[in-house]
Amino acid sequence: MNAPSIQSNHDKSSQPLHALQLQDALLRMQTVTQATGLSAATIYRKVAAGELPVVKMGKRCTRFRASDVRAFIQAQGV
Repeated sequence: MNAPSIQSNHDKSSQPLHALQLQDALLRMQTVTQATGLSAATIYRKVAAGELPVVKMGKRCTRFRASDVRAFIQAQGV
């Protein structure tokens, strides 16, 4: 009898957190929430308040410049 396979939580389409260190990287929401420790809802509130710029790539595609996320994190004193 074969042992059941163990599936990892790491989705092949997920973005590695080290992408934050790349100068011109466009980050996904999941990467930004991991880097900041904030929820997606809080991130969107920060965007609406003008505290974090976004790159709209379509109606349902939002990305964040890595340099903007790093600046946001530094401004928060983290």
